[in-house]
Amino acid sequence: MTFHIETIDHIQLAAPKGSEEEARKFFRDILRFKEIEKPAELRKRGGVWFECGKIQLHIGIEEPFSPAKKAHPAFEVKNITELMEHLVSCQVVITEDDKLPGAKRFYTFDPFGNRLEFLEWIESR
Repeated sequence: MTFHIETIDHIQLAAPKGSEEEARKFFRDILRFKEIEKPAELRKRGGVWFECGKIQLHIGIEEPFSPAKKAHPAFEVKNITELMEHLVSCQVVITEDDKLPGAKRFYTFDPFGNRLEFLEWIESR
């Protein structure tokens, strides 16, 4: 049997109990992800789900909570400079990184300390 992995269905990041509103403020209001409804059976676990295009991002509640400081999702964006300016205007701290040839990128952390990478390819890979 031959198989291949097609794409990523979703990314899940952990957050502490009771952090759904803070997740909404960051992912929905600042990053402009659209909130999507969780299946009824999963709502009782807490957390909140978002999507942007074909990307789904699930914020799951984890107790005890420990943020992912090294492991991270990387989001490819268009107009990365505009995104950087927007985040800075929202008081989100970013760290630019020039170590990936052909890409402009930066890192930030969500409100719970999970690392996030944003990049734009400026040269073809």
